[in-house]
Amino acid sequence: MTPDPESTPASDSPLDIDLVLVPVDGSEESLSAIDYALAIADRYDAAVHCVYVFGEEIARAIETGTVDEEAVSARSGEFTEVAREMAAEQEVELSTSIAYGFSTQVKTRHPGSVVLDTAEDLSADFLVVPREPLSGDPGEVLEKAAEYVLLYASQPVLSV
Repeated sequence: MTPDPESTPASDSPLDIDLVLVPVDGSEESLSAIDYALAIADRYDAAVHCVYVFGEEIARAIETGTVDEEAVSARSGEFTEVAREMAAEQEVELSTSIAYGFSTQVKTRHPGSVVLDTAEDLSADFLVVPREPLSGDPGEVLEKAAEYVLLYASQPVLSV
């Protein structure tokens, strides 16, 4: 269920939100998170930044050449295009980026740290993270990020 942005005026809120960050991985849970992020942005007259996070399996496959990087880019592009359409319907400004949530060179790079680093780099005021997906698809990486983000984020976080 999407929250009702009309329930209370934003001017009555102690939060000042200019940018909502929503990490996605192509899962159904990501679509729900985008929906919530857009509702929050609409309520606070804010923008949304959608970062598509690649997991370990995809990162390794690209690195070893077992998957075509163009195909992976096209898949993430299709997903972010859906996010753009959702934002356009609600008249919310949306920007996007792609990040590797795993690195064979940097041991501390994982989906949670990528989300928090992106939030810091963009000066995000609010984060909406999808919960663990029910399907268990290895391409769905954000289940590894949600708990980490909830524990370490300095911004308010909504886990949906």
